[in-house]
Amino acid sequence: MTVMYSLSDDNELKIDYKGTTNKKTVVNMTSHGFFSLAGIANPTPTCEDVICQINADFYIPIDENSIPTGEIRSVKGTPFDFTTPHRVGDFIDNTDNEQIRNGAGYDHCFVLNKNEPGELTFAAKIIEPKSGRSMEVYTTEPGVQFYSDNWADGYKGQHGATFGRRSGLCFEAQHFPDSPNRAYFPPVVLKPGQVYTQKTIYKFGIEK
Repeated sequence: MTVMYSLSDDNELKIDYKGTTNKKTVVNMTSHGFFSLAGIANPTPTCEDVICQINADFYIPIDENSIPTGEIRSVKGTPFDFTTPHRVGDFIDNTDNEQIRNGAGYDHCFVLNKNEPGELTFAAKIIEPKSGRSMEVYTTEPGVQFYSDNWADGYKGQHGATFGRRSGLCFEAQHFPDSPNRAYFPPVVLKPGQVYTQKTIYKFGIEK
């Protein structure tokens, strides 16, 4: 397995995965990078004011142990509806919602809207409202795990910045968690003679 990170002149961070196997195996690669568009100029950044859009009409619920239940559920009318952009913090503490309770916020896989499996498509966008910094996510993967940094405990950053709970956001492009146990999820088994490929792009900009 090789993973190549590259930067483009269009302010893109590209991650390309490629791998083969000599025995049948499960492969589901991702990147668990945290993004805080507020930057270190803010000594106590928060993700809750970030405006977020996710290109997904469905998501995968989890149980109290954060294991997918196997259901694919509509986001409509729930705290998981980011089809129209809104603040991450609008519903993040809505403990009346079982899924928010189970994840202690957002820690769920969103089923991306795609016309064809494996096509590189828009997955998500976030905007930090004070600075106008933005990030768009594109991926060939069928899902993206959206994580609102629910368990961080005061990581020290540069220039005295402290990254505590909900300082940043993760958009982990991947196949669905627990896929080997769910025959109706997109397959994650790689066989000899096959080539595993995946591309994810994080594109940065400024909203005026």
